[in-house]
Amino acid sequence: MASTPTQAPATGPAEAAGLITGADVTTLWGLLARRAALTPDAPLLLADGADGPIRITCAELAARAERVAAGLLDEYAVGPGARVCWQLPTRVETVVLSMALARLGAVQVPIIHIYREREVAVALRQTGARLFCVPGTWRGTDYVELAAAASGELVYRPRVLVVGTGPDALPEGDPALLPPPPTDGEKVRWIYYTSGTTSQPKGVRHRDASLIAAGVGLALALGARPDDVGSIAFPVAHIGGPDYLAMMLSVGFPALLLEAFVPADAVAAFRRHGVTLAGGSTAFYTALLTASRQSPTPGQPLVPTLRLLAGGGAPKPPELFTEVRRELGVPVAHGYGMTEIPMITQGSPADSDDALMYSEGAPLPGVEVRVVGSDGAVAPAGAEGEIRVRGATVCAGYTDAEATAAAFDEDGWFRTGDLGVIRPDGHVTLTGRLKDVIIRKGENVSAREVEDLLYQHPKVGAVAVVGLPDAERGELVCAVVEPAAGEPPPTLAELVAFLRAAGLMTQKIPERLEILDALPRNATLKILKHELRARYAP
Repeated sequence: MASTPTQAPATGPAEAAGLITGADVTTLWGLLARRAALTPDAPLLLADGADGPIRITCAELAARAERVAAGLLDEYAVGPGARVCWQLPTRVETVVLSMALARLGAVQVPIIHIYREREVAVALRQTGARLFCVPGTWRGTDYVELAAAASGELVYRPRVLVVGTGPDALPEGDPALLPPPPTDGEKVRWIYYTSGTTSQPKGVRHRDASLIAAGVGLALALGARPDDVGSIAFPVAHIGGPDYLAMMLSVGFPALLLEAFVPADAVAAFRRHGVTLAGGSTAFYTALLTASRQSPTPGQPLVPTLRLLAGGGAPKPPELFTEVRRELGVPVAHGYGMTEIPMITQGSPADSDDALMYSEGAPLPGVEVRVVGSDGAVAPAGAEGEIRVRGATVCAGYTDAEATAAAFDEDGWFRTGDLGVIRPDGHVTLTGRLKDVIIRKGENVSAREVEDLLYQHPKVGAVAVVGLPDAERGELVCAVVEPAAGEPPPTLAELVAFLRAAGLMTQKIPERLEILDALPRNATLKILKHELRARYAP
């Protein structure tokens, strides 16, 4: 029988409405402890194990996390403020480890599984981590060997803890020997590394409070309910991991954990567990559409219990909303965030179809958004400019002081580097990236505008538009297309004719087309444009 964790906070007024908020609890451990005290027997983590379904309740997660915290303290001297890196799959054991570290007040450094020696070495060196948790060999990569290579030149190498699966995967001890849990949610206890393309990766510093604000805001926008069943089909080491967990804990609903997103396997698991909320990036929505189109029972719901797709991390073509609504029978509520600000805006199923199609939603509670023009002045409503943000979900800067100073303007607003507009309804529409604007013969070309149009072509499954150096034009417009399933690749002439018919000005029409079986993507399925520019540059 699982025991209730120590020092669970008393019930606050917000729980009368069924939601624990950041005003009630400011630490992730406090959030878990409060949830375990309120609904100890409610399921929280769901998974498919080798011996059958896995179901972990709120109280079981809290109790095991405390035992693991005691084991980490005893065997690895992990205490408050200790820095621990972990590079682990989306598993129950990973969530247990993360919550154990939260119980200890340690500083966690989650590392995405696709990062290799370069990024891992930077994280280990900059943080001075004394413990590095890895899964052994997983999906063809020996992470113990990777850890050794990444720490080879360090003066002090971290100890390596191999975390497998099952009840003995993590060290355990006596929770009675633990120090009091942390109570200050404003301390930096998370460092996330962004993978630099031409420079060294940057460490993003987060507080429990900023992650809880993102999770609670997401719950409010999506209208999450205790009877929902969510899904984490993305790497839990991503910044979205603790945000999603905070949403689950604030509302009190479980989520299915998937180590990898394989569409056919994911759909089968969604059906088995009755998933109601699913999501990821734009590629996730497209994959589910493809699975529906290939279903042996056309006309039947792909996942009968599904009520909403939600995600972010990449642009969403408006047509994709229409296709999902028509073919899957559910809306798409897309959001906008980044490692530095995990949640900025979020669409809601209560929004109009127009807002869901053409925007990334409204700013979360406690988050302010403004648009700044190229002249540095705040742009009027409806005008395009750089999106800048301040508020509850913004990070505490980077591990590098110079990078932090450059990231914030003189008024304390974070410079996102994204272009967008604020609609009359207050929703935010992204129009591209500052670095994604292609300058062709002095004319600004929005890659996002061209991509949204090309996505509507029946032969286009996914597309990225990039600017390539050109002696005559400065930059030329190149479309890189992943053909739609079951369709032949489009020709450049076909796409040009399609764009002309759509009314796109001649200066914006691509003059080069490249075809790839699969566009390069990161762990959250975001298209890696820097790889395309490097691949096709002269």
